[in-house]
Amino acid sequence: MATKETKGSHEGQTDILISTQTVIMKALEKLGYPDEVYELLKEPIRLLTVRIPVRMDDGSIQIFTGYRSQHNDAVGPTKGGVRFHPNVTEKEVKALSIWMSLKAGIVDLPYGGGKGGIICDPREMSFRELERLSRGYVRAISQFVGPSKDIPAPDVFTNSQIMAWMMDEYSRIDEFNNPGFITGKPIVLGGSHGRESATAKGVTICIEEAAKKKNIDIKGARVVIQGFGNAGSFLAKFMHDAGAKVIAISDAYGALHDPNGLDIDYLLDRRDSFGTVTKLFNHTISNKELLELDCDILVPAAIENQITKDNANDINARIVVEAANGPTTLEATKLLTEREILLVPDVLASSGGVTVSYFEWVQNRQGYYWSEEEVEEKLRDVMVKAFANIYTTATNRRIDMRLAAYMVGVRKMAEAARFRGWI
Repeated sequence: MATKETKGSHEGQTDILISTQTVIMKALEKLGYPDEVYELLKEPIRLLTVRIPVRMDDGSIQIFTGYRSQHNDAVGPTKGGVRFHPNVTEKEVKALSIWMSLKAGIVDLPYGGGKGGIICDPREMSFRELERLSRGYVRAISQFVGPSKDIPAPDVFTNSQIMAWMMDEYSRIDEFNNPGFITGKPIVLGGSHGRESATAKGVTICIEEAAKKKNIDIKGARVVIQGFGNAGSFLAKFMHDAGAKVIAISDAYGALHDPNGLDIDYLLDRRDSFGTVTKLFNHTISNKELLELDCDILVPAAIENQITKDNANDINARIVVEAANGPTTLEATKLLTEREILLVPDVLASSGGVTVSYFEWVQNRQGYYWSEEEVEEKLRDVMVKAFANIYTTATNRRIDMRLAAYMVGVRKMAEAARFRGWI
C-alpha cells in the first residue's frame, strides 16, 4: 500500500474546510470579485455519497461508505485522488477537492478539483477484499466520472495496483479500454514515468527556488523532514542526493535526529511498507522537538495542524515548505511571515503530483509516451514558473505566500465561470 501517514481527528479536518474557505474569501476580495463568486466556490458543485457492498474473505458482506467531491468544472474536468482511510469524512473530501482546484489553477492545468475517499482500514483488509472494494467504488461512481468528466488518482493508502483495478472495472463498464479514466497507473497500463515521485520532486523544486530567494546553498543545507511516507521518503532521498544534510526525519512513532546528517539510504532500506522506521531505534526525539530544531529548511510532510500559534515562534528554520496538507494554521502563517520565514504553501509545493497526473492523462489521450527525463523537464518548467508567479504576487502586494497562492489559484476558476455566464 502507499506509505502516507494517517490523518488527524475529524475536528482537525473540519478546520481545514473552514480555513480553506476563509483564505478563498480573502483572495477573492483582494482580486475584487463580487460575493456571488465566493458563494459559488466555497462549496463543491457536486458531492456524491455511495454505499459499497463487499463480500469479505470469510463470506460475510460488509457495507462501506464512499464519497466523490467535484468542486468546480468551469475550467475543465475535475481531477483528484481517492483515499482509503478510516478517518475519511465528507468535510475532508470537500476541502481537499477545493485544494485540487487551487492547485490546478496555480500550475495552470485545464482542470477543476475533485477528491474521493472510502471509510475503511486497508491495513486490515486482504488483497482480494481491496480489489472488490476498488471495483465496487468504480461501479458506484461510474456515471459521474470519466476522462472528460472527473479523473481519479492515488492518494492516502491507495497505489498503482488499486488504480489498475479501477481502470479495468471502468473499461468493463464502458466496454472500451480507457486508460485516460484514471492516473497513477502502472507503466504497462499507460502510467507515466515519474508519477510515483512527482509530489516529492515538485517539493524539491520549490525548495530549490525558495533557497535561491534566501541565498541558501542546497549543498550542506540542514533539512528537517516531518514524515517519512511517500512524499517524505522520496524528498529525503532527493535532498540527500543533492548534497543537503537531512538532520532529522520522523514517522508516526517518533523522530530521528543527527546534527551531522542521517544515513538516508540506510533508513530507506530499513523502513516498513507504511514508512515506519523509528521503532528500530532506541534514541529518538518527539515530533514537537523535531519541529523546533535549528535548521535551514523545515518540511512538514505528515499531517495537518502541526505548526500552530502555540509553537510558531519556536520554529528555527529560515524556510518552511509544506509537503503535507494543511500543516500550518492561518494564525501560524501570519506569525512565521512576520518573522520573515519564507513559507511555501501546500497548494503550491505539493502540486507536482497533479501536474504529472496531467502529463499522464495527456499521454493517454495522444497515445504517445514520454521518457522520465522529458517528464522531469516539463515538471520543472511548470513548478519554477508557478513559484515565480506566486512569489512575485506576494512581494508586489506585500502579502504572505499562502494568500498569494490562493489568489493565483482561484482566478482561473472565477474567470472561467464568468465567461460561461454562471456569475
